Amino acid sequence: MASVKKRLPGNVAGEFYVDSTCIDCDQCRQIAPATFRARGEHSIVFRQPATAEELRRADKAMVACPSGSIGALGKRDLSEAIAAYPERVDGNVHFCGFAAESTYGGSSYLIVRPQGNVLVDAPRFARHLVRRIEEIGGVRLMFLTHVDDVGDHAKFRRHFGCDRVMHGDDARFPVERRLEGEEPARLADDLLVIPTPGHTKGHQVLLYAGRMLFTGDHLAWSPEEHSLTAYRDVCWYSWAEQTRSVEKLLAYRFDWVLPGHGPRHHCSSREMHHHLERCVRAMKGERQRSVGKTR
Repeated sequence: MASVKKRLPGNVAGEFYVDSTCIDCDQCRQIAPATFRARGEHSIVFRQPATAEELRRADKAMVACPSGSIGALGKRDLSEAIAAYPERVDGNVHFCGFAAESTYGGSSYLIVRPQGNVLVDAPRFARHLVRRIEEIGGVRLMFLTHVDDVGDHAKFRRHFGCDRVMHGDDARFPVERRLEGEEPARLADDLLVIPTPGHTKGHQVLLYAGRMLFTGDHLAWSPEEHSLTAYRDVCWYSWAEQTRSVEKLLAYRFDWVLPGHGPRHHCSSREMHHHLERCVRAMKGERQRSVGKTR
């Protein structure tokens, strides 16, 4: 629970605030961009919600916050915000909210399918979220992009009996479907796993229905650059490998990028391909500059 005693000085006056326990995960800024903004190594309330929709979004950000760092001066009824998750993104793909602090606030997604639902990375095992997932068919498969964003995977496994799918190079615990190597693996007609080593050695992405790419920590959208981007400062294994893995995605077509960290983005597959080409050029250029500095 947020504490008004720890309220950050950058917050504007008013009901909502962020306290000093904020881990700067970006969830609130994505969910309620009209209210929250980055300030140094934290988020702050730069503008109090002014409309009913802005209030709803601020409440949803409060519910999703992994560190419980968003507070309000008055008691708020969060039942509507809690019931909003999983929240539809497009078609039968939903954002789970309820981010886990252990994943640094990573985003998790639920694909609702007649053949069995797929949980992409694991959120907090929050009873309201679990009950709602039960109502829409439970979880058959849990796809884990990499070791950083596994969240409460064990609790979801025990509760739903779902098989966890993970690359062997990142599996620090037993999983039911362990993938190896760098060849794509088809889990079903509409589910293609593409190994993308770089951020971690065993990182992998999931292409759903030939159009929605769940990218974990491999790739995200940059509003500032208005293009796709990769984060070198959090590349734990190999930037050269990550560059190669991003370039490998040029062989695929998709119109959605849904990352574990950073903003989602939707555009035509043609536009997305151009953004991906631009990202690869930028990554290669940064790699060349780094090599030059070491000589």
